[in-house]
Amino acid sequence: MAGDGEEVRNKQVVLKDYVSGMPKESDMCINTESKIKLKAPDNAVVVKNLYLSCDPYMRSRMRKLDSPSFVDSFKPGSPLSGYGVAKVVSSGYPNLKEGDLVLAWGTTGWEQYSLITAPETLLKIQHTDVPLSYYTGILGMPGMTAYAGFYEVCTPQKGERVFVSAASGAVGQLVGQFAKLSDCYVVGSAGSEQKVDLLKNKFGFDAAFNYKEEPDLDAALKRHFPEGIDIYFENVGGKMLDAVLANMRVHGRIAVCGMISQYNLEQPEGIHNLMSIIGKRVRMQGFLAGDFLHLYPKYLMTVLPYIKENKIVYVEDIAEGIESGPAALVGLFTGRNVGKQVVCVAKE
Repeated sequence: MAGDGEEVRNKQVVLKDYVSGMPKESDMCINTESKIKLKAPDNAVVVKNLYLSCDPYMRSRMRKLDSPSFVDSFKPGSPLSGYGVAKVVSSGYPNLKEGDLVLAWGTTGWEQYSLITAPETLLKIQHTDVPLSYYTGILGMPGMTAYAGFYEVCTPQKGERVFVSAASGAVGQLVGQFAKLSDCYVVGSAGSEQKVDLLKNKFGFDAAFNYKEEPDLDAALKRHFPEGIDIYFENVGGKMLDAVLANMRVHGRIAVCGMISQYNLEQPEGIHNLMSIIGKRVRMQGFLAGDFLHLYPKYLMTVLPYIKENKIVYVEDIAEGIESGPAALVGLFTGRNVGKQVVCVAKE
């Protein structure tokens, strides 16, 4: 147990100032001067961060928001925060004890140690026979995003035609595999031949294409979906969404969890094919994984056996050390990562 007066250095990834345009590593810095007391006050816990999740939504938190959003902006001069896996160092909260492993649902700092003043947001990790890093991805928010978006929002039927953009990422790779487990036909798009190969040969997609090599996205979709798309899992937005809308089938469903192509634009791109929604009676729904957090126990019961039986595979891109955090986060927006981007702060 941490002593009352014990204080340690606490390396942090700090946002220097609000960001416009494409984020750069220089928009962040590593603060080596911060310190933290390891003794937790009442109704709080101090955790040692093990793995931090790099997620595209964090880009929106790097700008000053002019209107209310589902998540607050980061504060310049303060550490970033997000989802992560951590170990309890000391606890003033009755439901957690020293040594417990927890999933921080969007609440832990990008730092070596964090004081969590809302410990009810921490989910105790019960299953440790899988890699702990999985709780930043397949067993964390991205996994719940894929599961809830595909099954709850899109309600797939056997034989339906599914398209997934950003398909090799943390969410997309799972959506495609869920689609195959549901006996659907699934095609994914990605930004390199390496990722296209991954989709077809590791994740079991029926087909995939490199959107950067397609001069006409509408033609690419017609080639892969001559009869149209029943389900689109939207991760990209912009020109891809426009092309998809023109290729949806009657009563198609679109689950929108992200639009990574738009995050760094000062003026988002317009969409021209929205009229397709009317004639084809398409349902398009935005959602957050947190909307479905009550299903998390059910999700674990579903997906853990799939992992252990190798019915689902998961690819991670793990950057070592908290100093690698800025480069790992910025890399999301240039497609540098292959699979789920994770920062390993410390081994358990």
